[in-house]
Order: sequence, then structure tokens, then C-alpha cells
Amino acid sequence: MAAPAESSRPDTRRASRRAERAPSGGWRTIAAKELADHVGSIRFVVLLLVIGIAAIVPMYFISSDISGAAPTLAGAPALFLALFVAGSNTIGGMATVSFAALLVPLVGISFGFDGINSERSQGTLARLLAQPIHRDDIVNGKFVAGIAVITLMLTALVTLVSALGIMRLGIIPSAEEVARVVTWLAATVLYASFWLAFALLLSVVIRGAASAALVGFGTWLGLILFGQFLLPVLANTVFPQNTSGTANDFFASTTAQQLFLRISPATLYQDIVRAVMNPATKSVLGAGNLGQYVSGQEQLPSMLSLDQSILLVWPQIVILIALTVAMFALAYVLFLRQEVRA
Repeated sequence: MAAPAESSRPDTRRASRRAERAPSGGWRTIAAKELADHVGSIRFVVLLLVIGIAAIVPMYFISSDISGAAPTLAGAPALFLALFVAGSNTIGGMATVSFAALLVPLVGISFGFDGINSERSQGTLARLLAQPIHRDDIVNGKFVAGIAVITLMLTALVTLVSALGIMRLGIIPSAEEVARVVTWLAATVLYASFWLAFALLLSVVIRGAASAALVGFGTWLGLILFGQFLLPVLANTVFPQNTSGTANDFFASTTAQQLFLRISPATLYQDIVRAVMNPATKSVLGAGNLGQYVSGQEQLPSMLSLDQSILLVWPQIVILIALTVAMFALAYVLFLRQEVRA
């Protein structure tokens, strides 16, 4: 008669262990809380205003230039995309996509540089880990919340710019143009996610939020402002052009330089933008023209379709995804290995 009671004990112990386990959706709770904090913060409002002004001002001037040259541009293909990729001489030729490439890293760093170290400095990290959630839910939730708020911000701004452009030009974009803008938006979110993962890594490694912000913004300025000058010099030093050899030797050294320049996420993102937002781009890193871009003045027999443009820069997309995953994985592993004291 004691056998049934003894057989039921393992089931009771397993049920009690399952009841003691942390909920599997703890990262959702962290993400919802962080998202609410981000949206309600002054940081979100300031960044929204800065990015909004940087996106709307180029659109305003280029739409005025397009309206003034309407008889010449009548029937031009992909005219709606010119709102994003064309620049007006009134503001130095800067386009909306150029401002995005410059300022989007600022958004990613701003929402990630104090993700972990602020919790540690305020003494709330130990109390947070005392809750019935897994330790990795904290870093996962903060990263997901950062991606969500970045996606929300950029989607709202792209929708606003598109709506204002349609009102000023009086043209309706085609389905192909809308798809290209959506693809560019997804690539921009991916680019911002890389910088978010980088900032989250800094918040794990560096104890002080101010120091993490200084390193993050310094890296952004160095890569964006000085990288375009230093990387070509470094590429020419590591892979010097062999002008005295054969054409194949010159071709190999030049191609190696072009590949070396694409270690920069900014270069990868610019390649994606050129291919997606300019249907006339024939090659980003092509073997036939040694990586030279086809300008808007050189007309092709036919415009590239969206799938052809994506296929053209698919290696850049994969590399940017890999860099983002690697940066987040490093932050993830280092956070799990850190000691947290109350």
C-alpha cells in the first residue's frame, strides 16, 4: 500500500521544481518597462526633434528643386526616391540618407550606453536579479526595447517625410518605390541595432555611464568623420597597388583594398543604401569596374528591380547582421560572467 505514495513523490518534487522556475517570458517584462521609460524620456524627445529636422530640411529643399525643374524631370523613373537620395545645393548637397548615415549611430548609442551600468550604479541591478527572472532576460529585454524604440522613431520619421513629400510634389509613389523605402528603413534599423549592441557592450564593460557615453560617441565620431580618410590610407598601406605588375595583380590589389574598406559598418550601410535607393546602381563592389559606382547620369538600358538590388548588396547585409550579432553576443556573455553584488 505504500508503493503508490512513494511513486508520487518524484512527481511532486518535479512539480515543485517547475513552480520554482523563473518565468520564461521575463525578457518581455523588462522590454516593456524599458520601452515605456525610453518613450517617456526627454532623451527620446530630443533625438526625435534632431533626427526629424535633419530629415525634413533636405526633403523640403530638394522637393522645391524638383518642382522648379518639373518640365525637365517629367517622366523620370523613381522620382519619389529623389526625396531621400538627392541633395539640394542650397544646403551643400546633403541628402536625407546622408543625414541618416551620420545621425542614426547617435540614436543607437544614446539608447544603449547606460543600459547595464546605470542599473549597477543605482543599486537596482541586484534587486532586479532577485526577482523570478533569468539573468539573461535583463540584457535581452534591454536590447529588444532599444530596437523597438529605434524602429518606432525611424518609422514615424520616414512616414512623415514621405507624406510631406507627396503633398509637396503631388505624386504618388509606385509599389516598387514604397518597397525600396521600406527596405531602406529596415537596413537603417539594422545599422542602428549594431550601434545599440556596441553601446550595450560598453555599458557592460565600463562601470560609469559617462565614460561609456564618451567612448561610444568618440568611436562614432572617429569612425564617421575620420574613418573615411584613415581607412583608405591604411588599405593602401596593407594592400599597395602593384602598378608595375600585370593587370591581374593590379586588379587583385584594388579589389583587396575595396574589401578591406568594408570592415567599417558605415561603409556597409552606405553600400546598401546606394543599391536599394538608386535603381540605376549597377555595381557596388563589382569585378568589372573595380568597385566604382554608376552615377545617376549614366543611364542603364533598364532599371534594376528591388530583388536584384538586394542581391547586389546581399554580402554587405549578411556582414552587417553578423557584426551586430557578434557585438550583442559578446555583451551577453560578458554580462552573464560578471559578478553582481548587492
